[in-house]
Formats: sequence, C-alpha cells, structure tokens
Amino acid sequence: MLKKPELLAPAGNLEKMKMALLYGADAVYLGGKAFGLRAFGGNFTYEELKEAVDFAHERGKKVYVTVNIFPHNSDIEKLPEYLRYLQEIQVDALLVADLGVFSLCRKLIPDMELHISTQANNTNWATVNAWKEMGAKRVVLAREMSLNEIREIREKCDVDLEMFMHGAMCISYSGRCLLSNYFTGRDSNRGSCAQSCRWKYALVEETRPGKYFPIEEDERGTYIMNSKDMCLMPHIKDVIESGVDSLKIEGRMKSVHYAASVTKAYRLAIDSYFADPENFTVKQEWMDELEKVSHRAYTTGFYYHQPDAEDQIYGKTSYDQTSDFVGLVRAYDAATGYAVVEQRNNMKVGQEIEVFQPTGPLYRQKITSMIDNETNEEIAVAPHPQQIIRMKMEQPVEAYTILRRDIVNK
Repeated sequence: MLKKPELLAPAGNLEKMKMALLYGADAVYLGGKAFGLRAFGGNFTYEELKEAVDFAHERGKKVYVTVNIFPHNSDIEKLPEYLRYLQEIQVDALLVADLGVFSLCRKLIPDMELHISTQANNTNWATVNAWKEMGAKRVVLAREMSLNEIREIREKCDVDLEMFMHGAMCISYSGRCLLSNYFTGRDSNRGSCAQSCRWKYALVEETRPGKYFPIEEDERGTYIMNSKDMCLMPHIKDVIESGVDSLKIEGRMKSVHYAASVTKAYRLAIDSYFADPENFTVKQEWMDELEKVSHRAYTTGFYYHQPDAEDQIYGKTSYDQTSDFVGLVRAYDAATGYAVVEQRNNMKVGQEIEVFQPTGPLYRQKITSMIDNETNEEIAVAPHPQQIIRMKMEQPVEAYTILRRDIVNK
C-alpha cells in the first residue's frame, strides 16, 4: 500500500516556520546562523532553534536543520559544539552534504538521524545505496533527474527518499556554483550566494568598453541563466506514485505568504489524492493559490524532459503574483466579531480582501471598520508597517489567518 509522503516546507525564520506548520507541513527544514547554505535567509539563533523544535514537537511535527555547507578547516573547528547543541534540543534530523561533516556527526552524535542534502549531487541508485550503507536515513535526490530515474532508484534502494516538487531552480548542478564567488566574493557553497545567475547580462568587446551588445535580439539585454520556477502540482499524482517518502518545497528566503500558501495548496492536494486516488484530479483553486505568491513562471524542470529555452526566462528577472499580503490575524473576539490584525501592507476601509486561514474556509469580504489598537479610534487607513488594528470580520477567523488583496493590472 502506498504510504502518504511527508510534506516538507522551508522556514527562513521563526514566523515562517510557524506558518508552514500551521498551514499543513509535516516537517520543516531550517538553518542556524552558521553551517547552512542560506546565510541571508534570516535563520535561527540557538534560542530560536530550541523554540522552533518545541513548537513543532508540541504539534507532532518535525524539524530538520541544514548543516550542508562545504566547510573549510576553520568551519570544522567550530562544528562539534553546534552539533552537540542540536542533539541536546532534540532536532529530528540534520541535512549534510560533506563527507567530513557526515563522519563527524556519526562520531559525535551517533544517534542523530542524517539526511544527505541535494548538494551532494545524488543522481543514481549506487550513490543512494552507498550513503545508506554509511548510515544515512534519507537521501535528497538531485533536481537534475527525471521522474523515471527516481522510480528506478525507489525500486533499487531501501532508504528514505526526498525530492523537490516546488520552488526556484539553480542554473548550476544542484547548487554547486562559483559565479557568486567570482562576481562578489560571496561563497555560494558556504551559504552566501548572491544569485548572480539572475542578473541581466550583455556582451562587451574589449576594444569598445562601455558599449553593451545584447546577447539575444532584445534591447533590454538578456537573463541568460534565469530559470523558471519548478511546479509539480499539475503532476502531483505522478509524484506521489513514484514512491518517494518526502516531498520538498524550496524557499527559505521566500515570504511568510509563500510559506503558508504553497504549503496549504500541496497539503490539500496530497490529502485529496489519498482520500480517493482513483478519482483524483488537480483542482484549479490549488493552481490559483500558487499564482497568488511571488514566483517566476513555472516549469517541471528535469522531471519530464531535458530543459531547453522554454524553461528559462530570457527577457526579465522580475517575479509574478496575483495577491498582496496585507495583514496577519493575531487574535479573534467572537463576542464582538473583531479580529486583532498586524498590518503588513497599506489597508483602507472599503477595500475587498481575501481571508486565507490555516484550516478554515477561504472567503472574501470588504473592510468595513478598522480601529487603531493604541488610540482606540476609528481609522480609514492603516499605513504604518506592523500597525496593530482591530478589524470587523464577517465570519470567525483563526489566529495566523492571512489577509490579502488582489493585485490589479499586474
């Protein structure tokens, strides 16, 4: 019988982590302030790591911590203390890529579950089995694989498998890139990627400095390394039936809105499949949800074909989205029908908003009344970042509900 796969979501900070779990993730992956590959993703202090683990475990969820840099000698010297702390706070697993780090983990914290990061370029069953024999509990498969290759690995390997199903794609092989190092001095393999592949490039001939020639016939230049984002929602049935154990969403540097919306869309899809596999179809509302958050145009990556020009975005580096996140519900008073809301974008009385809840129904309403929580006065607009207001709601709402409005003409 097919086992329901884990839904694994990214968490760039404590708020994103809570939102991902509340909106349906079974587990989150996150990084501390060092030793992970997202140095600019916010990340967690020692105290926040413990709070994250406690929050997850109270809800029967899991926390995986990234220790997947390619370390230099100076990094290794600081690692043992960090590893012991992660074991002390009862992190559920570590993601590692470097063989030396893996070996240290096995020696210093032998009971800790180890997952092999996609940075290790896991593209075949022999590699996967080798990691298992060395003691790995799970292997994260490279994004540069077809779904047929993944099915073959599943048949030949008795170890947990994890695959990416949504999020940004890297122009380099599973993220092993030196562009950022070359252009900015920021080491992408030690967590400081500047995403140089997303920049606009043109051609310069050495005898004519300052004169830029477009590489493609486009007056704006060209984004020659700018991949579309992966989205396997239309193929989620194939993904589930491949037999992998964990389905991963990329995006530790993405927004709170992204963490909640993408997670809930895939939560609904996975649960719907297992409720009735024979009659399962992908609902348009799930696809619409994925359009509401900031993203590039979508592609299936390597899973069904070798990517070509259609899987790149040569004309721009900007993102698309159909909704703006304007407020976060902190509490709701059933007696008065007012919610305490933290402003995240300018809101005005008379605007129509969408009410997006962790478990409750999605609905729309107009803002009819707002009260400044500090002055207790009626206001027509909430212009200040993170301003606390009370808003009249047409229906009850849960804490951590997202309020958003449509983006017009974008």
